[in-house]
Formats: sequence, structure tokens, C-alpha cells
Amino acid sequence: MLALAEMSEAIRGFMETGGQVLTLIAGLIFVMWIVIFERLVFVFKGFPTIKKRIKQEWEARTDKGSWDAEQIRQAQISRASMAINQNLALLACFVALCPFLGLLGTVTGMIEVFDVMAISGTGSARSMASGVSKATIPTMAGMVGALSGVFILTWLQRNAKKEVELLADKLVMEH
Repeated sequence: MLALAEMSEAIRGFMETGGQVLTLIAGLIFVMWIVIFERLVFVFKGFPTIKKRIKQEWEARTDKGSWDAEQIRQAQISRASMAINQNLALLACFVALCPFLGLLGTVTGMIEVFDVMAISGTGSARSMASGVSKATIPTMAGMVGALSGVFILTWLQRNAKKEVELLADKLVMEH
């Protein structure tokens, strides 16, 4: 219990040091990881079920060589592609937004530094330290959030493309 309280206090102190923009970045990263976990669960649990159902429906068809059959095949592949690619554009948006919010934190932190310099009339390092930390910590957090998301996003996009191609290969047309 003591370790949890210490960890909570450390996180609170870090969030205060980074300013309000850090809270916004933390919220964005939290939502981004919720979407990532949803996509991972779908890839490993939901999509295999959809793939199996599509294969069974295709195998049950007697007509696999007509123009209508080709259109049905394309529609099934398209539906599977839409399902596995769902929310990937949103995830890409979150990944792209993280560094921009970090940059916003940099700008707001530097404004605070300039305010301190204008009020005190000096370039005292002690008086500017708070603004400098509010400038650097959100930048770091934005970059860490973007890097963590970009690796998973790239894997999800490659996996989606591969799975759709494999499904298309399994739905064989007869001529």
C-alpha cells in the first residue's frame, strides 16, 4: 500500500512539473492505448471468427465461377478488410497528434520562462527552472507516446494487409 501511495505521489509530481499540456498528452496516450488494445483483441479474437465464417460461406456456395460469385467474393473480402482496418486511421491520428501536443507544451513552457524573465528582469536560472521543465517534459512525453504508438500501428497495418491477402487467397474462384 505504501508503494502505491509513493508511486501515486511521484506521478502527481511529474504531472504538475509538466503543466496542463502534459495532462492533455497523458489523456491522449491513454485513449490511444485503449484503441490499440481493442485492435489487438480484435486481431487475435474477433477477426479469426470473421475469417472462418467467410470461408465457410464461400465453401458452401455451389457457384464459384460466375460474375456474381466474383462480386460476392470481392464484397466479402472488402467487408473483412474494413473490419480489420477499423480505427487504424484514428490511431494514426493519435500518433501524429502526440508530438504536436508536445510542441504545444514546449511553447507554453517557454512563454512561462519569458514571463518570469519579464517580471524579474533577470535571467536567473532558479526562477526560469519551472518554465523550462514545463517546456521539456511535455515534449518528451509527446515523443514517447508517438513512438510507442507508431510501432504498434505499423504492425497492425502490416498484419491487416497480410490477413486480407491471405483471406483473398483462400476464396478460390473456379473457372
